Amino acid sequence: MPASRSRDIRATASSEFGWASLRPEQVEAISSLLGGHDTVAVMPTGAGKSAIYQVAGVMLDGPTVVLSPLLALQHDQIAGLAERSASGAVAVNSSQPASENAEAWQRVEAGTAEFLFLTPEQLANEDVVRRLAELAPALLVVDEAHCVSSWGHDFRPDYLRIADVRGQLPDLRVLALTATAAPPVRSEIVERLAMQDARQVVRGFDRANLHLAADQFSDDDVKREALVEWVAEAGTPSLVYVGTRKDTDWYAARLAERGLRALAYHAGLRREDRARCHEQFQDGSADVVVATSAFGMGIDKADVRAVAHAHIPESVDAYYQEIGRAGRDGEPARARLFYRTEDLGLRRFFGTARFDEDTVRRVYQEVRGEPDRIAGLVRRTGLNRRKVTAAVGLLEDADLLEVDDRRTVRAVESAPTPARALAAAREKAENRQAMSRSRLEMVRGYAETTDCRRRYLLGYFGEELDHPCGNCDTCDTGVAPDTEAAEDDAFTPAGRVRHPEFGEGVVMQQGGGRVTVLFEEAGYRTLDVETALEGDLLVPCQAG
Repeated sequence: MPASRSRDIRATASSEFGWASLRPEQVEAISSLLGGHDTVAVMPTGAGKSAIYQVAGVMLDGPTVVLSPLLALQHDQIAGLAERSASGAVAVNSSQPASENAEAWQRVEAGTAEFLFLTPEQLANEDVVRRLAELAPALLVVDEAHCVSSWGHDFRPDYLRIADVRGQLPDLRVLALTATAAPPVRSEIVERLAMQDARQVVRGFDRANLHLAADQFSDDDVKREALVEWVAEAGTPSLVYVGTRKDTDWYAARLAERGLRALAYHAGLRREDRARCHEQFQDGSADVVVATSAFGMGIDKADVRAVAHAHIPESVDAYYQEIGRAGRDGEPARARLFYRTEDLGLRRFFGTARFDEDTVRRVYQEVRGEPDRIAGLVRRTGLNRRKVTAAVGLLEDADLLEVDDRRTVRAVESAPTPARALAAAREKAENRQAMSRSRLEMVRGYAETTDCRRRYLLGYFGEELDHPCGNCDTCDTGVAPDTEAAEDDAFTPAGRVRHPEFGEGVVMQQGGGRVTVLFEEAGYRTLDVETALEGDLLVPCQAG
């Protein structure tokens, strides 16, 4: 990085936003963008990813478009920019009156607003895409970029349209931001977003100040009482994540009985009630928020002292994001998982998406008969846009449809019959479900491991920790092994291997005589190292 560029970046951060300093990784990512590179920035929750696009956006010549999935998060970002910078920020979305959206477009077009916030769903609107092309933005920011990856834990079909839009904006630079992305997911982000000459800025996932622990229970009542007792003593402010809306009320009531100012939060609340909950947690008038996973994204509260999980989360990725909301101030904080084996059934139920055979068939038949854009398919099928977009995403992922630079959806050459296409789409959907189930098994592994819990967590993200961390429950009790088995050197982390049944995959972690591989079709699988070696079950793939 040229020294002059680094000085300019830090000077802009100071003069424009009042920041006395930036982290080295923030400067590296900003410099990458200024140097003309598309950039993937993977940094822990609370590490200041938004500062990257804010400083880079001001320094680049042209507006900045930020794709963010949550309106509440957009609101917080816009409010923060208004407080810190003279560079205006606006949003365009379906929840605003048409007059507000029109004013937002006018401000960006007139140059009085530097930042335009959209949800990915807006890219299905042809008028939005047309106006973006006319704006000629300098930077496109994709927040929660792991949602573009079918290997990621929160795959969303709407994100697949981003590459099509990028194709209509050839001079655009793309910044992909995420707090959680294993190596295969990072590679897919680059591919799915059609990133050019991409650089990756990845910083450590370890939060050394965060004490990790997990307790296993056989009785649900005992588990509930243990969680309430722990939260009451763990310190505030704190967060409790639960699996159902009903449990938000139950735990909030029990914690209130213990003298805590506890609030319940879930997506079914009225918008004003959700906003009030956010405000009270932020300003310190609430001690504890008991919430489903709907709460937390965009929360910028540095002094959260504890995060408890009453149910097992859907993936290690989701768990890492949620516990990452504790201890952002660098002071000691605690994260504890309260787990029953029976809870896995609840998570499997919520994680099982029904294959919508009728929608997939109708969309495929329409496109096979005549190519069209998403809006046209919505009109022709009479289905809602979300269903059509999801079906197109699945069929495209199964290599049955393609979307050209004009965002026209068409069947591939030599398109199979509807019956064969439906079978292929079903197989792809089942592969996604297998991936989801395997991610859940990785959370179960975290909950039940006797190894250093931090070593397990970091290994999931492709980082090695060759010694016990000293700040988790297994280290506290002395059960975490101090050394790894010699055969654990047999496989290279992030190396590609092939299994005779599971196909090709990427080595994620190894330790204690076990190796975990993320397979493209079968998901995560943990194998015994000695058995894999003796049976030639994992064979390194040849480069290229």
